[in-house]
Amino acid sequence: MSLLVPFRALRPAPPVAARVASVPYDVVSTEEARALAAHEPLSFLRVTRSEIDLPADVSPYDPRVYVQAAQNLETLTTEAPLVQDAQPSLFLYRLRMGDHVQTGVAGLFSVDEYEQGLIKKHEKTRKDKEDDRTRHIVEVGAQTGVVFLTYHASADIDALVTRGMAGAPLYDLTAPDRVRHEIWPVTGADADALVRAFRTLPALYIADGHHRAASAARARQDLAHYGKPTAGADHFIAVAFPDNQVQILAYNRVVKDLAGHSPASLLEALSAAGMTVTPGPAVPDRAGQASMYLGDRWYTIDLPAPPEGAPQDETLDVEVLQRRILQPFLHVGDPRTDKRLDFVGGIRGIAELERLVTTGKAAVGFSLFPVSVRDLIAIADAGGIMPPKSTWFEPKLRDGILVHRV
Repeated sequence: MSLLVPFRALRPAPPVAARVASVPYDVVSTEEARALAAHEPLSFLRVTRSEIDLPADVSPYDPRVYVQAAQNLETLTTEAPLVQDAQPSLFLYRLRMGDHVQTGVAGLFSVDEYEQGLIKKHEKTRKDKEDDRTRHIVEVGAQTGVVFLTYHASADIDALVTRGMAGAPLYDLTAPDRVRHEIWPVTGADADALVRAFRTLPALYIADGHHRAASAARARQDLAHYGKPTAGADHFIAVAFPDNQVQILAYNRVVKDLAGHSPASLLEALSAAGMTVTPGPAVPDRAGQASMYLGDRWYTIDLPAPPEGAPQDETLDVEVLQRRILQPFLHVGDPRTDKRLDFVGGIRGIAELERLVTTGKAAVGFSLFPVSVRDLIAIADAGGIMPPKSTWFEPKLRDGILVHRV
């Protein structure tokens, strides 16, 4: 059973939605957020990254940042304006990026089910990031970041979603990254039917937004600790997409130095270890391969096969690359903490890998074949944890279109 709950969304008036909607808070740095919002007073980054309205030397975790976020939300509510629905609703959220289209159901999902493992995870979270968003939720009084869920596709849900999109959308905006966002409200009997259909799903899976979900659960604990009402915090806001529509891009790697190797000696060492390394394209043709940018050339590496019977999370190309190449040959330690390793999300493209290497900011880059949604679900079902920075979901939801007051 998966609980889906309609809610009274706080959302921008349609004429200003494109001005309010912003990139997710966690895909930009403070400097990038400041630049994006510089000429847009209604940008929702002023709520999610409110340090941009404070002096440049103020830490993003300074207590003043959370006070500023709460003030900015109230200001935005008045000046945009943002409106709160009188009646609870669900929403259908369609994303278009080029030829790719995916449509999800937006609503509230159960914190209890998250804590019980019925909403399944595949990533570890960092306490400092949880601390930040937990405090943000509590002090702002709202969940401003939307969790991205997936589920085993259901023909019944597909039919209800198609019916719900028959009319004109409430929102239809194209973001600066050229992703189109269309949203339809669903109320009454149609919303009830979606709620019933979701109850037939045995589980939901967090695709993107592990820290948002964890912080929502912790915010409820904090509110209870301080004797504040928790009813609004019993659920977290999310959009759930069917697994056959979700798109995962590769999450690539760069290493800042060659750990004493020259490009030639690294190639020799890999070949001596029995790996097939040949000139090849910048993007692997299939799983089990990695493309390596070294010097000014691309090479294809046939990755060693994982041991027979290895857990599924250890069979992923990102983990094989770490265990069989990055660690033994480039001396990269824990990928979560090693400062010599950096990650390049697939949307940034192969050109970014090449730029980092050719400008000397990295010594070598690795392009990977994307992880499949099937792998993600299998690992989550087994209670496993994927390696850090394994998946880059695209297109992404925008912040500020749908907000849940707690």
